[in-house]
Amino acid sequence: MARHVSARAPSQRQLRVGEVIRHTLAEIFQRGEVHDPDLEGMVVTVPEVRMTPDLRLATVFVLPLGGKGADTLVAALERHRKFLRGEVAHRVDLRFAPELRFRLDDSFDEGERIDSLLRSPEVKRDLDEDEGE
Repeated sequence: MARHVSARAPSQRQLRVGEVIRHTLAEIFQRGEVHDPDLEGMVVTVPEVRMTPDLRLATVFVLPLGGKGADTLVAALERHRKFLRGEVAHRVDLRFAPELRFRLDDSFDEGERIDSLLRSPEVKRDLDEDEGE
């Protein structure tokens, strides 16, 4: 699932609120405050939280450390969405508690795919030809 680039860059407020929510959720996960058998022993990382311009929807990109159990992770967090929204509302001073939407962060996989393409013999050959001109 690729991330979509919006036509406009996020505002400083969107970035700031997203970062505060990211830290809050990371702390909740680190402390093991979400009780679910599917999350037992799983270390959850939150690389990014993207906010809509009205700050009412937060798309939370998550990744299990080591990459195992990614589908299980997103499903478990979706089940606990209401609890997590309440915790964010309690800990972050916002007018409205944003709705949380969890998505698997695939940016690392995409970066690895690009790196492997750049290392491929065909691309190396093309780059060497360009340097020779």
